[in-house]
Amino acid sequence: MLQAVTYAEARQRLAAIMDNVSDSHQPTIITRYKARPVVLMSFDDYNSIMETAHLLQSPANAARLRASLEAVSTVDKQS
Repeated sequence: MLQAVTYAEARQRLAAIMDNVSDSHQPTIITRYKARPVVLMSFDDYNSIMETAHLLQSPANAARLRASLEAVSTVDKQS
């Protein structure tokens, strides 16, 4: 479950929130008064999402990845 904190709380506890996000790999929503919220996430998680998006940009590559996932799922079900 995503944790949410206010902007004021994030300012006061930024280092602790950053450590928690990095250690737990759970993003934190930072809410702001009369402004859209933002999400704080670990750099590793961000890189993972960006790499996945890059790999899925090519329809052929996306199809190969889906086929690989289905093959692994089939093997897991047989075990």
